[in-house]
Amino acid sequence: MMGRTAAALTVVCSAMAFAGSAAAREPQWPMFRGNPQQTGVARSDLPEKPILLWQFKTGDVILSTAAIVDQVVYVGCDNGTLYALNLSDGSVKWQSYTASSTQPSSAPASQPMRAAIQSSPTVHNDLVLFGDQDGVFHAVASKDGKARWTFQAAAEVISSANCWKDRVVFGSYDNHLYCLALADGKLLWKYETEGRVHGTPAIVGDRALVSGCDGKLRSISLSDGKQVGEVDLGGYSGASAAVMGDSAFVGTFTNQVVGVDWSAGKILWNYENPDRQFPFYSSAAVTEKAIFIGGRDKTLHALDPKTGKPVWTFRTKGRIDASPVVVGSRVFVGSTDGVLYALNVSTGVEAWQYDAGSPINASPAIGQGRLVIGTEDGVVLCFGERK
Repeated sequence: MMGRTAAALTVVCSAMAFAGSAAAREPQWPMFRGNPQQTGVARSDLPEKPILLWQFKTGDVILSTAAIVDQVVYVGCDNGTLYALNLSDGSVKWQSYTASSTQPSSAPASQPMRAAIQSSPTVHNDLVLFGDQDGVFHAVASKDGKARWTFQAAAEVISSANCWKDRVVFGSYDNHLYCLALADGKLLWKYETEGRVHGTPAIVGDRALVSGCDGKLRSISLSDGKQVGEVDLGGYSGASAAVMGDSAFVGTFTNQVVGVDWSAGKILWNYENPDRQFPFYSSAAVTEKAIFIGGRDKTLHALDPKTGKPVWTFRTKGRIDASPVVVGSRVFVGSTDGVLYALNVSTGVEAWQYDAGSPINASPAIGQGRLVIGTEDGVVLCFGERK
């Protein structure tokens, strides 16, 4: 017969194993905007009043949005470092570095000048995928950060990666959309647009939907790289298209948010702030009831996805280049006023805020019961529920 102490230990160990398996099952955030359709909707949950659990200082600007997979946070930094941090406490698991850069760096002169990482990492199977300011696209092992392969584009890669079957696609400032083999980085095809590709391509079925500085939303076949459709957005875009069914939503630098029927190749509606005309650099978060998008008019806009008419607006004290994320009944977004906000999705009423004390241009990553975001002063912040 098992003794009382042994029995108690068995119960504790069983509880710990259950808790660990429960954490492993908690929805993750493997890429920019959370999923291949770039919807910006999290499946994980957050407490009503998230608490700052830990912070990690990198020493340089963070514009890259984090990925959260298997209790690890992956985030890039302008100092040329990709950090893998333990989600539980922010301790460093490993670091991976880009090569010496030909670009100016904001890092102190005492530090090596490496190519900045503004591309948000994508975690796919056992790889972490990201681009850098010198146009190198990296695949490193998620286990230890060791390089698996690299690919050299002709200009910087700010776009994040999206994966389809055995291949990965991303854009570059050399005006191309690239498709590489995940196994070895071999070029499978590239498609030349008429302008820089800053945003991340969305994937729907066997199509990549990519917006860019040529002012077009293009539909590209993932199997062979041929264009199968395009829509003129009326202005150039640095945002990623958020896709829901046959509809795609993207902001432009000509001060508009555009709703598109991408399958039919036509504009559904255009929205422009009637009072303050400023560009939209933020990528939208999209649900059936509303789309949410930040503007350089310092405002988060909630729009009807069918008509583009405003549902509500929320004004901050700084421009909103960061992309919002929807979590249940709340939408979270950072502003250059240094505040991370949570708003009610139906009313736009503020539900919570955290003053980071530094501009926020990175977007929230929400997975495994945590919200992780970086700031311009180089701090990674992690919020959740204190156990």
